[in-house]
Amino acid sequence: MEKKDGAFRTSIGGQALIEGILMRGPKKQAIVVRSPEGLVTKVEELTLIRDKYPILGWPIIRGAVTFIDSMVRGVKALMYSADYFPEEEVGEPSKLDRWIEAHIPEEKMQKVLVWFSVLLSIGLTLVLFMLLPTFLAGLVDPYIHSAALHNLIEGVVKVAVFLGYLILCSKQKDVKRVFAYHGAEHKTIFCYEAGLELTVENARKQPRHHPRCGTSFLFVVIIVSILFSSIVFSFVEWKILWVRVAVHILLLVPVVGITYEFNRYVGGHNNAVTRFLSKPGLWMQNFTTFEPDDSMLEVAIEALKLVLPDEKGADKW
Repeated sequence: MEKKDGAFRTSIGGQALIEGILMRGPKKQAIVVRSPEGLVTKVEELTLIRDKYPILGWPIIRGAVTFIDSMVRGVKALMYSADYFPEEEVGEPSKLDRWIEAHIPEEKMQKVLVWFSVLLSIGLTLVLFMLLPTFLAGLVDPYIHSAALHNLIEGVVKVAVFLGYLILCSKQKDVKRVFAYHGAEHKTIFCYEAGLELTVENARKQPRHHPRCGTSFLFVVIIVSILFSSIVFSFVEWKILWVRVAVHILLLVPVVGITYEFNRYVGGHNNAVTRFLSKPGLWMQNFTTFEPDDSMLEVAIEALKLVLPDEKGADKW
């Protein structure tokens, strides 16, 4: 299998769903789900808030905006895919369920659920990867007198919690299938970037670890937050718990913004430096991507085809 002329890096990215994949191109996004009745597709034109407010597209700022936007769209897509695999209902609906159904329009309820899910996800992320490591590292503060040592301990705890979380998720049977679709998404994008025909055979031979993956992004967020806090804690009273928590929260936007720019650079370049910088994140993907079967690759290929730009090269990174 040889590379065709014109291989490049694409800006198209995706997300694994429940028995499906979300692909996001420069102008459109597509959801493809393998439902019990067959493939279901949904294509939408992309409207970005930064198109209306150009300042939100500036470097650093655009990282935080893109992160929130991706979370909202991702939750909506997950809910859409989950609708094709409803859980078996046991017994009659409760009074609360009946009241909600009678008084709250379905569309409005869906918006509420989406934002509740997004806020819950952000809250759990803050608790697991910020508050918990900060609290645990604070337990040894009475025995240390160095901000640098505290940050080192807190950094090790953050990485350990993140790695433990990924390993725990990867052991769940249902999550494994989602992570296999994640692998299918990466393989299909690599196939497209190599200039190869989008077929199951060509996609199957591609790597399942991609430098622009969300797993790599989250890992780099942790590393950047450790570096930032190491600098800032040199100027604040780091032994006070609420001060440490407040500093971490205030640093969220610049940390996410810088991480986004880092991922853009690594994802758009292929040289010795970027390959070295991307290695830790790629290794982490061993826990969030699995080898897909052919049916998963078919879903990924269909989703990618639906978001390809009309003008060749319009999606170039």
